[in-house]
Amino acid sequence: MDDSISARLQLTGITKRFPGVLANDNVSFSVLPGEIHALLGENGAGKSTLVKMIYGIMQPDAGEIRWNGEAIRVANPKAARKLGIGMVFQHFSLFDAMTVLENIALGMDAKIPARDLEAKIREVMAQYGLKLEPHRLVSTLSVGERQRIEIVRALLLNPKLLIMDEPTSVLTPQEVEQLFVVLRQLASEGCSILYISHKLHEIKALCHTATILRGGKLVDTCDPKVETSRSMAEKMIGGSLKTIQKPAGRDLGREKLVVSRLSVAGIGPFGVSLKDITFTVKAGEIFGIAGVAGNGQNALLLALSGEVVSGDSESITVDGAPVGGLNAKQRRVKGVASVPEERNGHAAVPEFTLSDNTILTARDRLGMVTAGLIKSGAAKTYAGEVIAAFAVKALGPKATAGSLSGGNLQKYIMGREIMQKPSVLVVSQPTWGVDAGAAAAIHQAIVDLAASGSAIVVISQDLDELLSLCDTLAVINEGRLSKPMPVVGADIEEIGLLMGGIHGDPDAVIPPLELADAH
Repeated sequence: MDDSISARLQLTGITKRFPGVLANDNVSFSVLPGEIHALLGENGAGKSTLVKMIYGIMQPDAGEIRWNGEAIRVANPKAARKLGIGMVFQHFSLFDAMTVLENIALGMDAKIPARDLEAKIREVMAQYGLKLEPHRLVSTLSVGERQRIEIVRALLLNPKLLIMDEPTSVLTPQEVEQLFVVLRQLASEGCSILYISHKLHEIKALCHTATILRGGKLVDTCDPKVETSRSMAEKMIGGSLKTIQKPAGRDLGREKLVVSRLSVAGIGPFGVSLKDITFTVKAGEIFGIAGVAGNGQNALLLALSGEVVSGDSESITVDGAPVGGLNAKQRRVKGVASVPEERNGHAAVPEFTLSDNTILTARDRLGMVTAGLIKSGAAKTYAGEVIAAFAVKALGPKATAGSLSGGNLQKYIMGREIMQKPSVLVVSQPTWGVDAGAAAAIHQAIVDLAASGSAIVVISQDLDELLSLCDTLAVINEGRLSKPMPVVGADIEEIGLLMGGIHGDPDAVIPPLELADAH
């Protein structure tokens, strides 16, 4: 970008404190007109706090925000939108029972007659190749189509700055490409884009500039096209990033986990039913399950862990023994360990100490209970070993799970299960919320466990994670599992199509290449 152009947004010395935390510490950077500017940093680096101040959700304690050269105070989001600042949040604010048009109308500051609003929506969609039917119910849309609603709503304001918060975290590869086409067109028309993402290869492909935060401080502003994903990740964590070491030329062993025609009814009105799930995982194999959120991942983990019991005991076997009719405790005795997606309240009890939380899953396998009496010393020792082995930042085994940060609790839970050396490990979102260094350590621990002969199932929304970690991959969509494929030589286009599936009316779903061809 041309540095001689005056900044559209300029932050100088922005500081924000919360009790016990300095969220932003003297942060300064600027965004130029037509620039796609990445904001990078691990969880807790201060990204969310910063953009909330730009969008008027909260106010800085010190520092100055300038808009087109003028010092401003963004009192609230409505004031931000009036200036020309739009934001597309990571989690959409949509009502499933309402139409696209009705949802957009709810988000508008000014009341516009429905007919006029529909005409404006169709005009914006035609301009940017965003295919949506205004009268279609949101409940029938894919996740990518739902995101388009939020984008259209922001574009109706004719923004001068568009903030995108983790916009591709729930999209298929095809939907990511479609989004990039729209963002590049917006930038070419002079709109500035502040782009928050942890997917560094996307930053390299899309962004002109990257500002990197660590611990609330600005550590670098760089050109992502001359950086590597690794160099940016190391700036984010402030250290070197370890490469996953996989044993070369390893042979897989016998079948350890066999799932055959597993069908489970969905839980609650919005639960996804599992339909004829079939796959096999061998000793030493890491089996990945990809998919867009909400397609039955949680239901599958519950069915494999034993929290939901199948009516057919032969639908799941572990080391040749049928376990489909066994509950979670009984399956753990058989060698099954699991890590659910939700850390607090499911994988761990926030009010319990780390020592007590080990007893919840390791009591039988590690002999922490004798004649109904808990061996608290054994639990405390094991908790200490997990803390040390997985570099968990905690005040010892007596610290409560709720006192740990999300990333440290995830490390503890993963360590608690891996160090039991289970025959089968089923884990959902293994590195959600941890920094790049901790993610690499968790990945290495999973690889090492597989190398020791365990069968591992990894359920993740992060396709890059699965491609780097797994031997075999399948895609779950609307409760059905695709045919497994080797990761080596896997076709990303095919995986993306399988992830997208068919949602609602097939005629209303945009073909993968249609938007790109429109330009």
